[in-house]
Amino acid sequence: MRKQSLLGLLILAIILCILPFVVPNSYYLDIVIRMGINAVIVIGLNLLVGYAGQISLGHAGFVGIGAYASAILPTHFAWHPLAALVAGAVASGLLALVVARPILKLKGHYLAMATLGLGIIINIVIRNEATYTGGPDGMPVESMSLFGIDLMRDQQWYWVVAVLLLLTTWGALNLIDSPFGRALRGLHGSETASRVVGIDVPRYKAAVFVLSAVVASIMGSVLAHYVGFVTPEVANFFHSIELITMVVVGGMASVFGSILGAVLLTALPQALATFEGWEIVVFGAILMACMIFLPRGLVPSLAARFSRED
Repeated sequence: MRKQSLLGLLILAIILCILPFVVPNSYYLDIVIRMGINAVIVIGLNLLVGYAGQISLGHAGFVGIGAYASAILPTHFAWHPLAALVAGAVASGLLALVVARPILKLKGHYLAMATLGLGIIINIVIRNEATYTGGPDGMPVESMSLFGIDLMRDQQWYWVVAVLLLLTTWGALNLIDSPFGRALRGLHGSETASRVVGIDVPRYKAAVFVLSAVVASIMGSVLAHYVGFVTPEVANFFHSIELITMVVVGGMASVFGSILGAVLLTALPQALATFEGWEIVVFGAILMACMIFLPRGLVPSLAARFSRED
């Protein structure tokens, strides 16, 4: 791991250790927990989109699979919540593996439409299988227990999400500096050149797609248990757009940009609530300004600017 990455990971760990003691109340702690959940999902998505250059507009579908696995299996089949979480991750990974080869042969807007269709199909299945999923109304989720401790309080969930975020960040930073990560960056640059130097392009595309799907599914399960209720909105198109926007705003091919994008776009709707009816307009204007003045995303653009000044 590079020194800059190690320093960034250390700063992130310090911030996560301090946050629960400076957050004023449970409302803000809830927002922080949701930031952490989104950040982990976006890190996995950025490996696919930012590093490998493969667009996905249906990633919320995998979040929905994890969330509903953790809702359905314990409720209807008496599974342990951890077993349900693993089952959801395996199901997401298998689905991603099955569809990866045909879908990832596509490029550009064809790939975007194919992944969008996959997400829509997952959302429709969730809505229509009302016997198990509760349909559009959703369904309650049983509480999660770890080491004999029922996770009921926000403070407990905060530390669970904080540890997951640190582990995911550490894993992603090591992954992108590994031969696998260099192969992903090669795919983004030129698939033809990657084939020439011996990279198995379809295998690497499928691998990163499966990895990002599994990460999304696990955090979907975490979100479902944390909230205690799940609805089809967790797997809808707009959630997928939110996730991809977090990647773009924070910074493509930037792990810490993923975290910053998730933090900003999770907090921004709450901060704009005072505009009463105009929050979507203001939100869109902010995103447009970011894309015009910081086209590479916040973290890469600011890093490049400071490097030039130095």
